[in-house]
Amino acid sequence: MGRKVAIIGAGVSGLASIKCCLEEDLEPTCFEKNDVIGGLWQFTDIPEKGRTNVYRSVVSNTSKEMTCFSDFPFPESCPNYLHHSLVLEYLKDYAKHFHLLDCIQFKTTVYSIREHPDFTTTGQWVVYTEANGKKASTVFDAVMICSGNFTEVNLPLDSFPGFENFKGHYIHSREYRDPKGLEGKNVLILGAGNTGGDVAVEVSRIAAKVFLSIRNGAWVLSRMSKAGWPSDMVFQTRFLNFIQGLLPVRVRDRLLAKKFNQWFNHENYGLIPIKSSLTYVIVNDELPTYILCGSVVVKPNVKRFTETSAIFEDGTVEENIDVVIFTTGYAPSFLFLEESVRNVCKSSTFLYKQVFPPHLQKPTLAFIGFISVTGSILPAVELQARWVTRVFNGFNKLPPMNRMMNEVAKQKKRLLKKGTSNTEKEKEIFVRYMDEIAVCIGVKPNVSLLLLQDPKLALKVFFGPCTSYQYRLCGPGKWEKARSTILTQWDRVLKPLKTRIIDNSSKHIKPSLWKKVFHFTALLGTTILMFTYVSTHFILAKENT
Repeated sequence: MGRKVAIIGAGVSGLASIKCCLEEDLEPTCFEKNDVIGGLWQFTDIPEKGRTNVYRSVVSNTSKEMTCFSDFPFPESCPNYLHHSLVLEYLKDYAKHFHLLDCIQFKTTVYSIREHPDFTTTGQWVVYTEANGKKASTVFDAVMICSGNFTEVNLPLDSFPGFENFKGHYIHSREYRDPKGLEGKNVLILGAGNTGGDVAVEVSRIAAKVFLSIRNGAWVLSRMSKAGWPSDMVFQTRFLNFIQGLLPVRVRDRLLAKKFNQWFNHENYGLIPIKSSLTYVIVNDELPTYILCGSVVVKPNVKRFTETSAIFEDGTVEENIDVVIFTTGYAPSFLFLEESVRNVCKSSTFLYKQVFPPHLQKPTLAFIGFISVTGSILPAVELQARWVTRVFNGFNKLPPMNRMMNEVAKQKKRLLKKGTSNTEKEKEIFVRYMDEIAVCIGVKPNVSLLLLQDPKLALKVFFGPCTSYQYRLCGPGKWEKARSTILTQWDRVLKPLKTRIIDNSSKHIKPSLWKKVFHFTALLGTTILMFTYVSTHFILAKENT
């Protein structure tokens, strides 16, 4: 084994980090304060202090093919969108298959991480832990922070004047498990993220009234595309990402708004977002219907509270509010880090590529999963972990400190220009971010080269869903099954749907001449688009040399 690496947390990010450490001949030790793996995917009936878990009805917002780690697909029999219990089972299988459990110290709390006295020379860290009432300290060559975004609840009571006089009951969504106890109640939900939409729909089935208070609005997308395929597999493609990159931001946002409004007019439903099209997007198949039926009433931001009512910014008042549920998200907390490091890591915006603190003299501390993307978090954290472990063992190098600091400064400036604060979370575009990290590792697929060597695969990679398997086709960590897994990904989508056998033999007729012409035209158009992409890629590459 090589250098010793401390990993904080055994959730999705921690498990991926352990595996990547083992693959890069590093010696990982993972500290998990609970007695099980899985992080927030570990459901508990009773909320526990300091622990964030999913609620009972949670189903994944991303499909199984877009969610899985790059060399470990979900079983083909799994449904395309997964109940939280299936995600947890997958993580357990992943840990067992790659022998990760032996590297985890359960029921161990990390209460402090400090630079070693010889840090400027060695880059080492001292990790202080407590288990069974006993404290210990261990020196590590590097540290991976995998405690994620969901550590401390964001409960903005002070943002609502008069709330201190409110006589009803209130909870944060971290305490929410199911709608039991809310029968016949008037419920106000604050926040229109994924959780806010889900809870509003679920509670409205038994509550007397449900009001969903929205500050910025949101685009609401369905898990299902028009043809019935998983939406993320249809829209998270290199082709669409390439086209969007060519368009001015205003044109892109206008086109996206038009696309989002094809399902229903968001303005008519009071949901249209005030800011960027891509920042405020939620996945919910039922919310528009429940609004249409009056089961959920959309309201603007709350101006102030009285003892029993809520007064909204438009001047309307809703009386006799019994329960307020805050679905206002979480705030990152890294109290175990020394202050100089903690101040720099208040937001992933402060980090180089959302991973490395740029000010450290030695790149031996990294944050895994401290990010929000427009797709699944699992493939993103896996790529981060692959990159970080190769930096730790010296195979990949980071740019000089001043260059990293300049890039972080540009990122901050860009967000301020868009009206986003430094601490406000902005989602990274999934395909763009994945490729950005993949370039650092040397695993981004070369579509131009693939087009010459393997045209069938090239078309799947460029026009098909940007699944994580694409980052196992070449470079470090190449997986021999990556190609076949990409070519069969749609088969795994259909497998759990084929539960009723239908005889289509009478429809299997010879394609007509017009169908042949159509397919030929489609193939010709595809070839032209690929040629355009390759030419553009070549020109850009030439300009950068």
